Amino acid sequence: MVKTIDEILEQSHFSREDVIQLLQTDIVGRNKIYTRAAQIKTQYVGNKVFYRGLVEFSNKCVKDCYYCGIRAGNSNTIRYDISDEAILYAVKYAYDNKYASVVFQSGEREDKAFIKRITNLLHKSKEITNNEIGITISLGEQTKEVYKEWFDAGAHRYLLRIESSNKELFEKIHPNNDRHSFERRMQALRDLQEIGYQTGTGVMIGLPFQTIEHLADDLLFFRDFSIDMVGMGPYVEHSETPLYQYKDLLLPQVERFNLALKMIAILRIMMKDINIAAATALQAIDKAGREKALKVGANIIMPNITPTENRSNYLLYENKPCIDESADDCSSCLEARISIAGDTVAYNEWGDSWHYKKRVNL
Repeated sequence: MVKTIDEILEQSHFSREDVIQLLQTDIVGRNKIYTRAAQIKTQYVGNKVFYRGLVEFSNKCVKDCYYCGIRAGNSNTIRYDISDEAILYAVKYAYDNKYASVVFQSGEREDKAFIKRITNLLHKSKEITNNEIGITISLGEQTKEVYKEWFDAGAHRYLLRIESSNKELFEKIHPNNDRHSFERRMQALRDLQEIGYQTGTGVMIGLPFQTIEHLADDLLFFRDFSIDMVGMGPYVEHSETPLYQYKDLLLPQVERFNLALKMIAILRIMMKDINIAAATALQAIDKAGREKALKVGANIIMPNITPTENRSNYLLYENKPCIDESADDCSSCLEARISIAGDTVAYNEWGDSWHYKKRVNL
């Protein structure tokens, strides 16, 4: 007998079939999911939104992922690498403006100079903020030894998006070589958890070749891996990538957007105490995209504090918002958006994942 949406939402544990049914709901069912997710967010993580000041400090990358605008094979991208001084200035800006946390993000590199530079930046970031700034890093696949070095230097959260938990789909959106290995990505996530990071991952929603079943499996992957934080959003195509040739296979952007909100809401219901980011890609499709994500379960926002002159060159996808705003503009805009969503900014709070605290028995 087929369950109703109400019956599924009353359950404490979802089967794969339950998740598929939730993802396929019409607008009436979708609104029931949103309402339930909002209730759970308020009950388990509250209506606080935690800032992560985002520093996209370099678009130099050795990877060639088929969906990404800064892939190594895109010769039309103007490459940049912000100085250490500019990065630390952004860290100090975040600290002085009570963001409490920053995110270091860049294209992927594994050379010794890069590794040493990150270690040094982590130490200095702690030093200039009286050891008070929270640090998330999103710097791709590294060896376990490198992850440990960075953890010891002050990073305590790591975001490494799986992009798809389905090996076959993963291999369709990446080159087939050792540098783009599904197994290596999975091992990296396991290494991060073992070291002690609050471990984050995420997927793109609405990829070519992606099915509802793939997305259901992604949500179950987050749950079964016991992930601490998730950043996911709609796939937004970039004309200078190999995947662009399949643009005619894509769902309309509004459908990708609605599916992304549904993924966020279902995940909040399934994993009540994790951190979920309201991804910038949502705002690339809908001007109120991030506010809508907050209303259905997200509780993390990442204001971009990268120096404005560099933002237009960190284009993973097209139509990226806020590339011409200063850090001050971005902050005041976001605070207003968060208020509209019915939440408040939790200044001076790291906002660590409650799920992580339970997972490691803190």
